[in-house]
Amino acid sequence: MTATAVRGTVRVEARVARPADEVWALVGDPARQHEWFPGITACTVEGDARTVTTGAGLTLPERLLTVDRLQRRLQYRITAPMFREHLGTIDVHDLGDGTSLVVYATDAEPAIMALVIGGAAGNALDHLRAQLEGAP
Repeated sequence: MTATAVRGTVRVEARVARPADEVWALVGDPARQHEWFPGITACTVEGDARTVTTGAGLTLPERLLTVDRLQRRLQYRITAPMFREHLGTIDVHDLGDGTSLVVYATDAEPAIMALVIGGAAGNALDHLRAQLEGAP
């Protein structure tokens, strides 16, 4: 008998009524994720290594793969043992009308971890939109 690995993919998005460069200034800085992602209390970055700390005290080691200011794309891999594989991608698209589309995609194995991160990322994008648009 062999075990089959199951990979999950979740993609969430939010339209933000702010220019893409302004959104990217916050989202594209790997050391600032705790400022817009509820549940994350701290981020430290040294080279391509980032450590994220959650409100529950869990620390997640990550490797930054892409921080592309031109394409407004940030990609990272969580390297914690609870993941067999992980790729997170955040894109900020300029919609040409002073608004942006922020897309957060997660691929993970085991698949349940994609669902966990995807749910949290959806909440984070709602929080980001409210924060940048000045909503209460």
